[in-house]
Amino acid sequence: MTNEMSSERKTAIIVGVLYIIGTVSGIIWKVLAGLIPNDLNLLTKITANESQITIGAFSLLIMGLALAMVPVMMFPILRKYNEVLAVGYVVFRGALETVTTIAAVVGWIFLTILGHHYIAGAPDASYIQTLGALTLEGNTSLGIISQFVFPLGALMFYWVLYQAKLIPRWISGWGLISAILVLVFAFLNLFGIVAVKDVFDSSIFLQEMVMAVWLIVKGFNPDTIASVSLKTDTNEVK
Repeated sequence: MTNEMSSERKTAIIVGVLYIIGTVSGIIWKVLAGLIPNDLNLLTKITANESQITIGAFSLLIMGLALAMVPVMMFPILRKYNEVLAVGYVVFRGALETVTTIAAVVGWIFLTILGHHYIAGAPDASYIQTLGALTLEGNTSLGIISQFVFPLGALMFYWVLYQAKLIPRWISGWGLISAILVLVFAFLNLFGIVAVKDVFDSSIFLQEMVMAVWLIVKGFNPDTIASVSLKTDTNEVK
């Protein structure tokens, strides 16, 4: 049991660090990408701010990879409490969200390439501009998909944490509420209502940072871990 507890403690620290890396990288991307307006001069402005877009895309990639590792690290623990939701969490946040993130990164890098051809005065400039608009539209669509994928995966994650009491329920409960708010925003966004997006994002960002620090400093609830370990040992004896 001592070795298992040590393993759980290491997992908590790694997950906490991954959340910090992912969230900070996501904020960097959000700030940098938000400085590029979506207008007719998109390609010109992207080229003029190529280093900003490149850094932002790299930050987005780091965020995606870091957060994709969380469900992988957590699966052996979560499956002991609810295997169905543990698998769902891996599918939504480990697979689907990673695919959309990587596709978005490729889209932004492709826009910088198009920008160079556009600025160089290519004879098919109008075609390049149209292709750039379509690429941006594709990234926007990926963002909409991610707005649903992320909170659904988060709901699965925090529900298991809440039920199992792996962390204080006020933290997992906060995560549940925040995920629901983000999901509500995703539906509102379909109707063009985006005024509350920053409020919802801030709630989940802050919650994830608090949870990350808790996992690094305190880890998972030792009583919960010990209880499951005891049941496992008893079943093995039987």
